[in-house]
Amino acid sequence: MKEWIYGRNPVYEVIVAKKRHIFRLLIKKGAEEKGRLIDIIKRCKKDNIPIEWANRKVLDSIHRNHQGVALEVSKYQYHTLLDILELAEKNQEPALILILDALKDPQNFATLLRTADAVGVHGVLLPLRQTTTVTPAVVNASSGACEHLLIAQTNLHQAIQALKMEDIWVIGLEKSSAAQSLNQINLTGPVALVVGSEGEGLHPLVRKSCDLLLRLPMRGKIASLNAAVAGSIALYAIWESRGFPN
Repeated sequence: MKEWIYGRNPVYEVIVAKKRHIFRLLIKKGAEEKGRLIDIIKRCKKDNIPIEWANRKVLDSIHRNHQGVALEVSKYQYHTLLDILELAEKNQEPALILILDALKDPQNFATLLRTADAVGVHGVLLPLRQTTTVTPAVVNASSGACEHLLIAQTNLHQAIQALKMEDIWVIGLEKSSAAQSLNQINLTGPVALVVGSEGEGLHPLVRKSCDLLLRLPMRGKIASLNAAVAGSIALYAIWESRGFPN
């Protein structure tokens, strides 16, 4: 199966990551070769990726926000939980895993992927059903961050049990009276952070499987933060607790 990645930064990151088979690059006729486009062309020539010049109508048919480039690639290949655990071990770091409990909004998903890449998350777990997945729109919205992450689709309940067997604390992010405040939890050890869906939050079985629940302190008038913002803050708090390692 093939799909089109569009936008200059996403296209560049897909090429750099080298996780997909790349069939060809389309560039808009008359596009000025400068900035990121120069980097894309250099990479394609280095990796012997075919380059074709296309008119605007062809690129518009792929997506209106193409920025003059489109890359024909194979579908995103998901990883496994074992891949993620092995990466943490290889890096000799306490595991940091992001679990997304059925997010529906591709923009929220993409935002969390960008944050996950920024703070060095070892991998992201998605449920098998009723969730947003890695689509070209998500690649674009994440500016290609997903291409540098290990993302797995799995049975979340079973995965959480497997993480516990590896002595990884599973912490559910939730605004509730049962949740502990950010400053009450030691986040320096191996952690899997669970972020619930936009409307429903954590599913009951997933919530019950968590070792503890975490809430972010708030002093404003708004009752809660959205999933992407709350998850990003929590991920940065975990990274900070570890001393911002490179």
